[in-house]
Amino acid sequence: MSAERSSTSKGVVIIGAGLAGWHVIDAIRAKDKDIPITLITADSGDRYHKPMLTMAISQNKSASDLVRATGNDAAEAANINLLANTEVSDIDAASQQLYLVSANRSDPANTSYATISYDKLVLAMGAHPIFPQSLPEDLVWHVNHIERFGQLQEKLATGSQHVAIVGAGMVGTEIAEDLLKAGHEVTLIDLNDAPLSQMLPPKATARIAQAVKSQGINFLGSCQVSDVTRKDNGKLQVSYEPLASETDTDTDTDTDTEADSTAAQQREPLIVDHVIASTGLLVDDKLPAAAGVEFNRRTGIVVDATTLRTNASSIYAIGDCMSINGVACRYVAPLRAQAATIADDILGHEHDGYEHKPPMIRLKNKAISVMVTGVPQAAGNWQVKTETDEELIMDLLDDNNEVSATVTIKAPVMPKA
Repeated sequence: MSAERSSTSKGVVIIGAGLAGWHVIDAIRAKDKDIPITLITADSGDRYHKPMLTMAISQNKSASDLVRATGNDAAEAANINLLANTEVSDIDAASQQLYLVSANRSDPANTSYATISYDKLVLAMGAHPIFPQSLPEDLVWHVNHIERFGQLQEKLATGSQHVAIVGAGMVGTEIAEDLLKAGHEVTLIDLNDAPLSQMLPPKATARIAQAVKSQGINFLGSCQVSDVTRKDNGKLQVSYEPLASETDTDTDTDTDTEADSTAAQQREPLIVDHVIASTGLLVDDKLPAAAGVEFNRRTGIVVDATTLRTNASSIYAIGDCMSINGVACRYVAPLRAQAATIADDILGHEHDGYEHKPPMIRLKNKAISVMVTGVPQAAGNWQVKTETDEELIMDLLDDNNEVSATVTIKAPVMPKA
């Protein structure tokens, strides 16, 4: 059904065809086969499992290999109206109308050519990679979306290349190992002195850093990228500066001279084939602001913890664009339960409400096993529970000395000769 013909249709409208949006469709269709559902997405709407993007290059899987169903096939199977390659330019929450722009039309890009009304609206548009000023978008890749992943993979398929990854959080650390396993040279750069340092305490991250380096990944910790430029030969030059540490001011003159020499060597720009940004996510403020929903760019759209309703009538949010109690919800595991709650609430079914439980966080790297439960934060009262060469277990205690998070780090089991 075209957008022009759908201007008077109502029912449920979902913005965003990622895992979150499709989970809501699955949950509604499990309980109601007929309620009108329209899915609006700026891309093709294909169904794929986004966490696979950080593992697919070494497995030699193309973007098309990761697609479980095309948008059109999935829409037909779910009996929904798919508006692919279509953007929402505005939301009128008072009249419960959306204004649409299609990338497939020759109209000027800012011309609204259609409207669609909704009874219930679900915001599932995800979050976008942060590109600091030092990482120009036209020179730097991200792997937050299957289309960009596919383009990068095509470039990497020509042979072994040198890739710099800026940001050593979960995604950056996973991509680094994936690229290394695929035969590429990898340099991982982070503001902190070890991977996952925004989540875990130094005793834990030191083990992760050691494992990353032991693989052959070049890890540049406590470094800030200042510029990325294209050289005449097509290579990229990555300029960076070591960040000062607390001990820098406590050294004598001879040591200072040696440190200055080392720092000068470290500041030699990297020459690489590609740069990937893994520097966090932001939620676009355009639609939340238009809808008048409570919102924070860092954490996302504020929802009621039980119903996942926003403060605007008849509007829900789910997935990467949503936050509960000030914490962004950017993990896959809770999506099914969140979607089930939204489906029940939309359909008017009695339900117990959503109970948010922080999912287990598992680093997908083979070089080291890292599992985290609860809500971890690097700064806090972390206590060692078990510490051996093979295993480290630490608990994060809250103000009441209750365990609020646990990290378990294990050395990998080496295969027998």
